[in-house]
Amino acid sequence: MKRKLDIVIISDIHLGTYGCHADELLEYLNSIQPKILILNGDIIDIWQFSKRYWPKSHMKVVKKVIDFATKKTKVYYISGNHDEMLRKFTPLVLGKLYFKDKLVLKIGDKNLWIFHGDILDFTMKNTKLLAKLGGIGYDLLIVLNRLINRFLISIGSQRISFSKRIKNSVKKAVKFIGDFENTVAEIAIDNSYDFVACGHIHQAVIKDVTINNKTVKYLNSGDWVESLTALECKGDTWSIFNYHVDLAKKSTKSERKN
Repeated sequence: MKRKLDIVIISDIHLGTYGCHADELLEYLNSIQPKILILNGDIIDIWQFSKRYWPKSHMKVVKKVIDFATKKTKVYYISGNHDEMLRKFTPLVLGKLYFKDKLVLKIGDKNLWIFHGDILDFTMKNTKLLAKLGGIGYDLLIVLNRLINRFLISIGSQRISFSKRIKNSVKKAVKFIGDFENTVAEIAIDNSYDFVACGHIHQAVIKDVTINNKTVKYLNSGDWVESLTALECKGDTWSIFNYHVDLAKKSTKSERKN
C-alpha cells in the first residue's frame, strides 16, 4: 500500500555520479503517492555527467518522475548549482512537470518558499572551478565510504559517514551551516514566508528559527548520496523520511513476524 502524502521534497540526488543511491530512491518513490513532488535542485549532476556512467537505475528514477507527472502528481523541478544549465530555459512547463528556479506554494493560509540554496553560497559562486573540483573529490570520498560501509555491515558493525565526521569536526563547516540556515531564515522572515525549504548543504532538518522576535520554520531535505532523506508533508504536519531508519524498522518488523 502506497503512502498518500500532500507534499514530498527531495534534493541533491546527483544522478550520474557514483555516490547516488538510485536504487534506494526508486524504492522510496515506489512507496509513496504524493499530490505534489518537488525536486529541489542537484537532481542530475551536470557538472560531473559522463556518458560512460549512467546506470539503468538512474534512468529508472527519471522514468519514475515522468510517470508521476503523467498521472495525478504535480512535479516541480527547481534548479540547483549542479544542474544550473536548466536556468537557461526556466520557467518551462511540460504538462504537469514545471521547471523553475524558485517556488512559492500556498498551504492553507501559510506560504512555503522553496529554492535550492546555492545562491547564498558565496564561496561557491565566486570560485566555481574550485567548487567543481571539490565536488569531484566529494564524490570519490563517497565511493570509498560506500565500500568501507559494505565491509562494516558484512562483519556486523554500523555504517559510518566520512564526510559528516569531517564536517562536524571542522569548525568552519559547522559555522557555515549555521550561517546558511540563519541567512535563509532571515530572508524568509523579511518576505513574510511561514516556511522555507532548501537543499544544497546535505543536512536534513526541520526546526523553528527566530530572528528579531519573528519565527519561520526552516526545512532542509538532505540528500540521496549519504543521508537518503526527504521532506514529507501530510495535512499541516512536516516530517523527515530517513531511508536508513525506515529500512531498520522494516527489518525489525520482519524479524518479529518470523
